[in-house]
Amino acid sequence: MKKNIEHISMLGAGLVGSLLSIYLAKRGYHVKIYEKRPDMRKTGAAQGRSINLALSDRGWKAIKEVGAYNDIANISIPMKGRLMHDEDGKLTFQSYGKEDQAIYSVSRGRLNEVLIDIAEKEGVEIIFNANCTDINLKTAEFSAGIGNDSNEEIIRSDFLIGADGAFSAIRDAMQRSDRFNYQQFYLEHGYKELTIPPTKNGDFAMEPNALHIWPRGQFMLIALPNMDKSFTCTLFFPFEGEHSFSSLNNESKLLDFFNATFKDAVPLMPNLVEDYFENPTSSLVTVRCYPWVKEKALIIGDAAHAIVPFYGQGMNCGFEDCQIFNKMMSEYGDNWTEFLPAFQQSRKPDADAISELALKNFIEMRDKVADTNFLLRKEIESRLHEAFPDRWVPLYSMVTFTDAPYAKALEMGIRQQSIMDEIMKDPEISEKWQYLNFEEIVNKLDKN
Repeated sequence: MKKNIEHISMLGAGLVGSLLSIYLAKRGYHVKIYEKRPDMRKTGAAQGRSINLALSDRGWKAIKEVGAYNDIANISIPMKGRLMHDEDGKLTFQSYGKEDQAIYSVSRGRLNEVLIDIAEKEGVEIIFNANCTDINLKTAEFSAGIGNDSNEEIIRSDFLIGADGAFSAIRDAMQRSDRFNYQQFYLEHGYKELTIPPTKNGDFAMEPNALHIWPRGQFMLIALPNMDKSFTCTLFFPFEGEHSFSSLNNESKLLDFFNATFKDAVPLMPNLVEDYFENPTSSLVTVRCYPWVKEKALIIGDAAHAIVPFYGQGMNCGFEDCQIFNKMMSEYGDNWTEFLPAFQQSRKPDADAISELALKNFIEMRDKVADTNFLLRKEIESRLHEAFPDRWVPLYSMVTFTDAPYAKALEMGIRQQSIMDEIMKDPEISEKWQYLNFEEIVNKLDKN
């Protein structure tokens, strides 16, 4: 029984909106999505803003549930670990997990197109070029101007869902209501998309089954493989300062800096100058708010909890939102009055946890992944996991290769870090770590 909700209007046909609409359509709801952008299948995805995505177990779980596994597996590339490039071009590989574990590089635009196709096949109607204003949370009504039509239409439905990203219009309406908590903050770093094209022979210019990182302390460059044998690179860089987007303001400064800092990448980037000066510089925002449900409206995905991309979990977290939303609908018999409060109360702590983890992982990726002590720490943790796979699961593996709640993973990660900090204090640890009493170390988890 649907409890008086049958017709749903959703704002946003991005990744989370498209996926959630598929779940809802499969349950028999009539879903109509209003998307501000034009249909990317006709115009092409916007270039320069699409950090490639790393699809991991949480995301795959939702994708499998809606029957989209084969479609998306065909456009993704497995990455089995990080491949670090030091300033001399020396490479160091760090596995993400066990031999059969990987995260998968996928183009945001191509993934979105596949999900939109599937949503339409399930009966979801998508209205593109829709500018939605005057949202009424109490009546689930809003005004929509479609395309170039100057006449706005009043849209009525039983319920509104905001899957319209970090700058959500529905969340904006919630912010103007009583007792709504909201926080946003930006990193001092932004990002810019660059490209490594295929070689002249049409092959990958680097190892394709890895996420490439050039860690340089206060900034970094990463590269993820694409199906066309290119790599999408992203420069995470301060907006201001000695080494920053503002300081690299001409071709000479740009090339001098890259040749000194990322010298093994430069020969692989023939369009570096064009990419750098033509692609936009984008910001990195974290959004936290609560409640996610107000009157006859819900926000979900980035609209409820935008996070920075440094754990590769933004999309995966949003997809898990959809998967848990669907699961709880079943548990509550589609009683929206009961399951919506339960959903937000259950999901909010996990959203906060992955937000914190993503911010912490930025520091790890740019500062620590090339550090010998950090690599030794990871080696010890890997040995602990190998010896006691059910008792010591490294934080990254918990987040990436399980569906353990993010909040639980964060809590366990803090306990593991405390234990490892003590181990790493030993000045001779690099010589004697293989002779540690690993069972004794694992037993400390139960005492902390």
